[in-house]
Amino acid sequence: MALSLPLSGQAQTVGLSGDPLRIFATCTGRLSALMEFQWMFDGPLSEQTEAERARMIGLIDAIMPPEKGRDVLAWRINAKYAQSRLLTRARFASDSRDATWAAEQAERMISECRALMLS
Repeated sequence: MALSLPLSGQAQTVGLSGDPLRIFATCTGRLSALMEFQWMFDGPLSEQTEAERARMIGLIDAIMPPEKGRDVLAWRINAKYAQSRLLTRARFASDSRDATWAAEQAERMISECRALMLS
């Protein structure tokens, strides 16, 4: 089954292009990391992120062929790990420039995913 996914200009320029299934899995992983981080530090913000994550999971469920389950899980785990590392670095880095850079990268990556839901 072929699926055409129009991406916003922002998402296209920063790396979220290609296979829609991989994009949705990557975003689900990123949002999972953010949601868990928010559980620890930002409380109520996690509810919005959880809803966004649920929408991404719904997109995965809508287009995932059964044989892609392992791939989707791997993409989600890898993206979650990368996002979690950025969030941790942003929060706990002793170098303020490094912390700022990590926070900006983490926000950019989440913004890519949120832009998909708005486009």
